[in-house]
Amino acid sequence: MDVVNGLFFGTAGIPNSTPKPSTLNGLRRIHELGLNAMEIEFVRGVRMSVNAASEVRETARNLGILLTVHAPYYINLLSTDGNKVEASIKRIVDSAKTGYLAGAWSVVFHPGYYGGFTSRECIERVRNHVKGIIKQLVDDGVKIWIRPEIMGGLAEFGSVEEIVSVVEGIDYALPCVDFAHIYARSKGRVNNYEEFSKILEYVEKRLGSYAIKNSHIHLSGIEYGDRGEVRHLNLVESKINYKEVIKA
Repeated sequence: MDVVNGLFFGTAGIPNSTPKPSTLNGLRRIHELGLNAMEIEFVRGVRMSVNAASEVRETARNLGILLTVHAPYYINLLSTDGNKVEASIKRIVDSAKTGYLAGAWSVVFHPGYYGGFTSRECIERVRNHVKGIIKQLVDDGVKIWIRPEIMGGLAEFGSVEEIVSVVEGIDYALPCVDFAHIYARSKGRVNNYEEFSKILEYVEKRLGSYAIKNSHIHLSGIEYGDRGEVRHLNLVESKINYKEVIKA
């Protein structure tokens, strides 16, 4: 799998300042802003034709922009309803296939909710689903990083340790390290250089230096409450020490 050399900074979705918002116009605006990455948001559904994906791929390549994909929010690999699990798997696979056609480097998804399962049971269930998803994609000739995201809500499966355990030893799988979610999940405890550095050191210890050199990181402002994440905010509206994250 490809390893990206250097640091890439971009927005989650089309920049707000984009005239006539579209993925293509968003890429052009990213370039104008001096950024070099953009996350394609399939969060409400995978709606991009083959022709559109090809055009996005070509435009991003010409502008030197790294693309990633965020799969739909409507995913719960831990549902007790088999139909919902199958639909969730399909949403991840569809996101990966369309993202691959568009030239995306990785696809991020929210794994689901604990429900009545223990942490260990959740790890095994999500891990097995990730293996199956990757096998299906590789069999279809699709090679793209599959990245379960570290989550911010306490009812959501996805602590740092859990996500690392899910991907450990699986080809084409690595975590999406969301520092805003980590901050919210810890209810503000993880909010300095030392704590942020410990997260990266833990990932490196479990997954190797390759996982750090090949990191996919999310960072934003965020509000938290007793149950962790409440909502995302602009950085300047949040108490997350984002400068310390960048330093780490």
